[in-house]
Amino acid sequence: MSFLQPAMLWALPIIALPIVIHLINQRRYRTIEWAAMTFLLAATTMSRGYARIRQWLILAMRTLAIAGLVFAISRPLASGWLRLAAPGTVDTTIVLLDTSPSMQQQGNRAGVTKLDAARTQLMQSLKLIHSNHWIVIDSATLQPHEIESPEMLDSLVPTKSTSASADIPGMLQAAYEYLRDNRPSQTEIWICSDLRQNDWDAESARWKVLREAFLEAPTPTRFHLLAYGDGAAGNRSIRLTAAETRETMSGRELLISLVVRQSEAEKTTLPVRLEVAGGITEIPVELTGTETELVNYAIPLAGDPQKRGWGRLKIPADANSADNEFYFVFDEPPPRQTMIVAENDKGVRSLQLAAEIAPDVETVSAARVMTPQQAQTADWDQVALLLWQAELPDDSLRPLVESVVDRGGRVIFFPPEGNSADEFAGLGWGDWHEEPVGFQTVNWRQDQDLLANVRSGEALPVNELSITRYRTIEGEQSKLATLDSGDALLSCAITPRRNVYFCGTRATDDHSTLARNGIVLYAMIQRALADGAESLAAARQVVAGEVDADQSVHWQRLASDDAAVSTRFRFHAGAYEQNERLYAVNRSSDEDRPLIVDSERTAGLFQGLQFDRVDEQTGEDNALLREIWATFLFLMLLALIAEAALSIPRRRPSQANVTPAFVKEAAA
Repeated sequence: MSFLQPAMLWALPIIALPIVIHLINQRRYRTIEWAAMTFLLAATTMSRGYARIRQWLILAMRTLAIAGLVFAISRPLASGWLRLAAPGTVDTTIVLLDTSPSMQQQGNRAGVTKLDAARTQLMQSLKLIHSNHWIVIDSATLQPHEIESPEMLDSLVPTKSTSASADIPGMLQAAYEYLRDNRPSQTEIWICSDLRQNDWDAESARWKVLREAFLEAPTPTRFHLLAYGDGAAGNRSIRLTAAETRETMSGRELLISLVVRQSEAEKTTLPVRLEVAGGITEIPVELTGTETELVNYAIPLAGDPQKRGWGRLKIPADANSADNEFYFVFDEPPPRQTMIVAENDKGVRSLQLAAEIAPDVETVSAARVMTPQQAQTADWDQVALLLWQAELPDDSLRPLVESVVDRGGRVIFFPPEGNSADEFAGLGWGDWHEEPVGFQTVNWRQDQDLLANVRSGEALPVNELSITRYRTIEGEQSKLATLDSGDALLSCAITPRRNVYFCGTRATDDHSTLARNGIVLYAMIQRALADGAESLAAARQVVAGEVDADQSVHWQRLASDDAAVSTRFRFHAGAYEQNERLYAVNRSSDEDRPLIVDSERTAGLFQGLQFDRVDEQTGEDNALLREIWATFLFLMLLALIAEAALSIPRRRPSQANVTPAFVKEAAA
């Protein structure tokens, strides 16, 4: 229990006032012995013990009444589980509100989402706590916003739902930088989230840096986590995996591929509503498990067939409306161009073949091989994939490679023979390792990225690769494949777009069976090439929040949520247009995977810091904090009533009952 007016507790010593008055009254009169009084004292000997108890009870009731009054004036707070509020006035209160799509999940009370419940809980609780400054960290932009009162949480744009995933460590970093620049005294940070793994990125090294920074801060910071980790029963999500047009004998048609995921394996037929080119089509999709994929479903484009346009997939309403629709745009696909930069021709032929052989006859793919010197004068504007098998780019080539990365292209580095202390995107090359028998790949990431399973769910034969010579990858990285030696075979650099890869071996027989096996190398390069080509297409599918503000400043709305303001289009699902380019913005694929950071892991992220956690259920209306001064007033009233009852004089015996025997007994 804590208090809104803790200074009033200094008045608690006045509860001793009745005792002091009692002691003073005992010394107030001078005692004179005389015979009649001696007789009366002797007569009341039998009742003296009860009288003393009654006097002490009266003193106790008076003391409790005064204590109840003092506590009531101090405005005590109570919570259901924890002592959440620090005593005294807080100088700065910072709110980190997760506004990602998963926070749109509804609870038991219809129409109330996790985000709605979190906002309401925060407003009800924070308005009871005095703070000199109120700060909200924008979940989408990571920018701090100062507000006048907690009531503004309900109307502030950064507290509204978005289609962008949250970056909790990034929000904490923004909070730390605000505290570092403004140096407030007592600070509290309130975090409201559903603990999705993709939002928390609990394995990131950023957590260790943040924890140490807060521990070394000159003023302590108290953290409160309001967790909404309850799952959604009966929820389904839809995602488009491909959309393209093609000419047929009967005219132009649209080919779409989609995936429907459901939280429980249920066999049913789901009507999927497709809106494209002004028409609406309903596609029946037979659901047979937790994940169902529909590939190349053909939709004739009636009327004036267009080669470019936008569309939307939608499924019936369920627990989470944020994953029930998916926007897409389509246009003529750009040619897939790959640039291979190598010290020499050795080992690059297999890379060139894997890049040039298109997955279908309609896709145009080309790959050029050149040396680093030739690359300086090459055309980099149309490069979708860069395969680099040479010393890491020097100062003359580094800006060109970074232009591909910043545009959204893909870059895969293969190890050079020579040693170099350089690095790119935080990664560099270590020592060479050789094993004639061959190293084996013991695990790799199969759910997404370059080595993900194929559409049927079957895994790539990565474990069948034999690596006889590889080079360690140095730096902070996300391992996509790991050898039995513990070193990474393929890693992704920790960059905003996650589009820079390092492969620890070469596709030559004296290094690995990548070329001989073929399947893994081809899948890896074709996936990187397809993703990189997206950056060159006139119609682009982008993940909400991963487009720079400068690129989206002139976007025009084609279709999206009407509540989205133009300056924040890049954070909201929809279809947009700018300079003959089409953009479809949607949530990330991680939002469709309800993986939660467990309690032990969450507590470990805040180890050593002042940290409290409350688990909430969506739809419940339990206030985190409530004032309980009325309870103390009621206890004071009970104490006064008891004191009054004890103060009533004992009923005197009637004259008829005063017999000689009674007097004798009383005098005995």
